[in-house]
Amino acid sequence: MRCGRALAYVPELADLVSLDRAEGDLWTSPRAGKRLRLCGNYVGHDVCNVAVAEGDPNALCRACRLTRTIPNLSRPENQRLWYDLEVAKRRLVYTLDELGLPLRNRAEDPQHGLAFEFLEGATTGHKDGVITMNLAEADPAERVRRRQQLGEPYRTLLGHFRHEIGHYYWDELIRGGSRLEPFRALFGDERADYDAALHRHYQGAPAGWQDGYVSAYATMHPWEDWAETWAHYLHMTDTLETAAACGISLTPVRADEPTLESVPDPTKRAVSFERMLESWGAITYVLNNLNRGLGNDDAYPLSLSPPSIAKLRFVHETVAGRQSSTVDAGRNRPETVDGERS
Repeated sequence: MRCGRALAYVPELADLVSLDRAEGDLWTSPRAGKRLRLCGNYVGHDVCNVAVAEGDPNALCRACRLTRTIPNLSRPENQRLWYDLEVAKRRLVYTLDELGLPLRNRAEDPQHGLAFEFLEGATTGHKDGVITMNLAEADPAERVRRRQQLGEPYRTLLGHFRHEIGHYYWDELIRGGSRLEPFRALFGDERADYDAALHRHYQGAPAGWQDGYVSAYATMHPWEDWAETWAHYLHMTDTLETAAACGISLTPVRADEPTLESVPDPTKRAVSFERMLESWGAITYVLNNLNRGLGNDDAYPLSLSPPSIAKLRFVHETVAGRQSSTVDAGRNRPETVDGERS
């Protein structure tokens, strides 16, 4: 904020560093120990903040290479919306990398690699490794309007990314593997008709859905239950990692309030699900009270039921196992589009 230096995130360091101009389009940093180049989307559009090694043959950083369709930039407002989409996507990629999950783009794996398309008027959804994001979801006013219209307690741009990537990882980690039958035992049979489930969902969520699901949308179909639970697990992981990096501990005055000696970082070492859950309860308790002190709504307006906790544990164990998909055939399941987000 004061020194006027350029800044860039260096993935190899997992850190944001200050830069010194070297020559031409090259930069140096005391932290990096090598010359760096800025991502093409940093230089050309200012929608990225990543630096890559001088010898990297790619003009774009790894995160930007995942985007294969960008918004129409002849409309000035789309530049800001694209910026916000890329910010959310980079945070998603960071968490996936920290968790050690496989992440390949379409150039690396043309058949099953991941790609993002940011489009106006599109329906947000996932199909065969391609995640489409409706540009309107990057508009805060529009997002709030849709959240109120749909009666959702929580709706964020990053949440959309985490939900849709959940569909991608269902294909990668669950489909056809040893976790498929345990998945069905917890979430239900994914072979149920998706279109019929979508139609039923818009007749209204079943009463008492909070007793078994993390959201009303999760009740629609086992695929959506998985994607919503997966997104929730990433919410937990990212927040706990941040709290751990800040060195947060809790020693309240009142005996009936949660205490916390330290927050475990679930991305850096093996952390039990029980410890994650205990820390999550304490952190969200504080988050909500701090938000109320600022006059804001609760940061975490949700409550986890025992069935939801069991599903989150399943996701935790799946991520910890870092399984790879063993099935190449039969991947052409129906497109899972989030009709509520169209």
